[in-house]
Amino acid sequence: MWKFLIIVLGVGWLLGQLIRYFLRSKLAKFARHVNEVAKEEQRAHRHASTPKDEIIVDYIPKKQQEKTHKDIKGGEYVDYEDVKE
Repeated sequence: MWKFLIIVLGVGWLLGQLIRYFLRSKLAKFARHVNEVAKEEQRAHRHASTPKDEIIVDYIPKKQQEKTHKDIKGGEYVDYEDVKE
């Protein structure tokens, strides 16, 4: 009788831990999805409400951020050509 009770309690505890783990992972995945959707909506709203002449940078890659943090004494020369319309 005691053996059966201990086994039932152990299996119940183990199932509870597994269910809690899977629910936590599913909730974390759902939260990430909701955050991504909210960011996309915010970007769309910001893009729609800004004037056409304004430039908006939504994402800067890590390598580019590290490059901009260094002390650069001079600028890079970019050759360009005027295009007349």
